[in-house]
Amino acid sequence: MDRLAIELSTLGFQACITLLLAMVYVGLWRQQHRPYFLTWASAWALYAVRLGLISCFLVSRQEGWLLAHQIATGFTALLLLWAALQFSRGTRWRRRYLFYAVAVVAWSWFAIGVIHNMIVGGTTSVVLLAGVTLWTGVVFWRHRSRVQSTGATVLAWTFTLWGLHHLDYPLLRPLGSGVVYGVFADVVFIVAAAVGTLFLVLSDGRRALEARSAQLEQLTRLLLRAQEDERRRIARELHDEAGQVLTAVKIQLDLDGRLEAGAMVGRALAQVRDLSNLLRPSVLDSLGLLPALRDLVDDFARRTRIEATLACEDTLTDFPPEVEVALYRVVQEGLTNVARHARARSVRVHVQAGGGRLHVTVADDGLGLAGEPTPHLGLLGMRERVTALGGTLEISAAPGHGFKLDVTIPTGVAA
Repeated sequence: MDRLAIELSTLGFQACITLLLAMVYVGLWRQQHRPYFLTWASAWALYAVRLGLISCFLVSRQEGWLLAHQIATGFTALLLLWAALQFSRGTRWRRRYLFYAVAVVAWSWFAIGVIHNMIVGGTTSVVLLAGVTLWTGVVFWRHRSRVQSTGATVLAWTFTLWGLHHLDYPLLRPLGSGVVYGVFADVVFIVAAAVGTLFLVLSDGRRALEARSAQLEQLTRLLLRAQEDERRRIARELHDEAGQVLTAVKIQLDLDGRLEAGAMVGRALAQVRDLSNLLRPSVLDSLGLLPALRDLVDDFARRTRIEATLACEDTLTDFPPEVEVALYRVVQEGLTNVARHARARSVRVHVQAGGGRLHVTVADDGLGLAGEPTPHLGLLGMRERVTALGGTLEISAAPGHGFKLDVTIPTGVAA
C-alpha cells in the first residue's frame, strides 16, 4: 500500500507539472494565435489525462483503464509530432491523417481487448510512444539544420533522449514497477521540452522582428530615395519653368521702364531660386559634395548674419550618392536648427573622412538645452537618414554651452 501511495503521488505530481505546462501553451496561443501552441497545449493536457488513467489502472487493475491509457498515449505522441510539424514546416491538416488515430485505437483494442496481454499492450504502447517521440526529435534536428537555434537544439536532444528513455519500459518497468524512476525522468524531460520550446518561440519571434526591422529599413531607404527624386524633379521644374518665366517677365518690365515691378519680380525670382536650391541644390549634382557644403554654409551666414565656418579636407573622396545626400541634409538641418533655436553668434561645421567612415560635426555657441532635445520632424528625419545607412547620430547640449550634433556614416570607401 505504501509503494502504491508513493507511485500515485509521483504520478499526481507529474500530472500537475504537465497541466501547468499545458496552461502556459494556452496562454501563448491566446496571445499569438499560433496553431501549434494550441496543439502543444492539447498534447500536454492529454498527457496529464494519460497519467490519471494509468493511476486508475494501478489502483483497480482493470483492463479498461489500461486500454484508455494506451489510446491516450498514442494520441499524445501524435499530437506532439503534429505540433512539431506545424511549427517547423507549417504543415496543414489533411483528412488522411485520421488514419493514424484510427490505427492507434484499433491496435490498442486488439492488444488489450483481444489478446488480453498487458505486457504486449504496454510494450507496444511504449514502442509507439518512443517511435513517435524519436520522430519528433528528427523533426527538430532537421529544423536545427535549417535554422540555427538554441531552442531547436534543446528540443532535438530532449525528444531524442526521451524517445530512448521510453524503451526502458520492458526492462525496468514491467507491470507498473519502477514508476517513481520513470516519473522523475519524465518530469526532467517535460521541463527540458518546455524550456526548449520557449527558447524556440523566443528565437522565432526575434527572427521575425529582425526581418520586420530589415523590411522597415529598406522601406525607409526607398522612401528617402523617392523623396530626393521628387525634390530633384520639383527643383528642376521651378528652376527651368518658373525661373525662366519670371526672368523673361523681369526683362520685359525693365525694358518697359517699370523698374518697381521688375524689382518685385526679381525678388520673387530670388525666392524661387532659393526654394529650388533648398529642395535640391544643383551644385550637389553638378560640382559635388564639397562645393555644395561650402555654398550651403556661405548662404547660411549671408541669410542669418551668424558666423559660419566649414572645416574639411580640400578634396573629399567620391562617396555613394545616398551618403552625399544624407551628409548634405544633416548639415542643412543642423544649420536650420541653429538659426531657429540656438540664438548663437557662431557655428562650426567639421567634416572628416577616414577608415571607411565619414564623421560630421555641427556645433554652435548658443544657449544649449537643459535636457534631452524635443523630437521633431527635422531631427527624426536626420536620424532616419543616418540609421538607414548604418550610421549613428549623437546630440550633446548643455545649458550655456551650445548645441553639438555628431554624425558618423559608414561609406565603404577606404581612406
